[in-house]
Amino acid sequence: MAEQRPLHVLLAGPRGFCAGVDRAIKIVEEALRRYGAPVYVRHEIVHNRFVVQSLERQGAVFVEELDEIPDDGQPVVFSAHGVPKAIPAEAERREMFFLDATCPLVSKVHREAEHHFGRGRHMFLIGHAGHPEVVGTMGQLPPGAVTLVEDEEEARRVQPPEGVPLAFITQTTLSVDDTAEIVDILRGRFPEMSAPAKEDICYATTNRQAAVKAIAPQVDMMIVVGAPNSSNSVRLKEVALRAGCAQSLMVQRGADLDLARLEGVSRLGITAGASAPEVLVEEVLARLRERFAVTTEEVVVAEEKITFKLPSALTAQPA
Repeated sequence: MAEQRPLHVLLAGPRGFCAGVDRAIKIVEEALRRYGAPVYVRHEIVHNRFVVQSLERQGAVFVEELDEIPDDGQPVVFSAHGVPKAIPAEAERREMFFLDATCPLVSKVHREAEHHFGRGRHMFLIGHAGHPEVVGTMGQLPPGAVTLVEDEEEARRVQPPEGVPLAFITQTTLSVDDTAEIVDILRGRFPEMSAPAKEDICYATTNRQAAVKAIAPQVDMMIVVGAPNSSNSVRLKEVALRAGCAQSLMVQRGADLDLARLEGVSRLGITAGASAPEVLVEEVLARLRERFAVTTEEVVVAEEKITFKLPSALTAQPA
């Protein structure tokens, strides 16, 4: 057997599951434990196929809309990304038993939107069109109350209603640097615009991006373990390139990694999006060990100790 070439891996810390993702998955698992299968989940609970398929094996049934769910009294879970107000209203009309797994940090943005609207402000929402979190946030208010701003170009040309005070809110999973540039442009045009009382981009997104920035200049390539429809995972790939890494690629599973891509790579960074479990990072490391003599080093920029409580319906003692 040929001698394995050395490969030094810098593991980003923190990486992988955040408190909001962990809570959402536990809500589905606890609902299954308490009420049995099926438990219906509107939209992917988090953007990771491994997680979704694991829950499906336990009895979760994923749907896109409530009209796909029969009136059988079984629990319905709303995903971590949040939903427009019309969704729980429809669930109540149908007398469904529903559990809201919206991340509390997304719910905070929803409350901010209502706060600004209640004070007569028109809102800019910095985010990506069509992302479930953006759909859910815009759906907290009447049509026309929010203008979506996706990038710097839109920030330069967006025209809000005249004579109305302005505020901005953001999707929680954006690039910290890109968002700051968009906000700077909007502030330059609308200096009286109100800002969130506290940063909307969540702690987990910020910490994972900071870890990638610390590692990127030290490695030849960055691997992001995550799904292509996961906003925070895609941002990690972009942040690595912006921070000076020559190559950045995303894989969902260890088996997806083409080892030929590592030709000439001696130092490798690995991180994982907030919806990717650590077992998938272990898969990638196992794949690397098939060809390389792997050594690892953790680069930790923050310790995360935040946890979120489950809904009371899942913590109360059965009657």
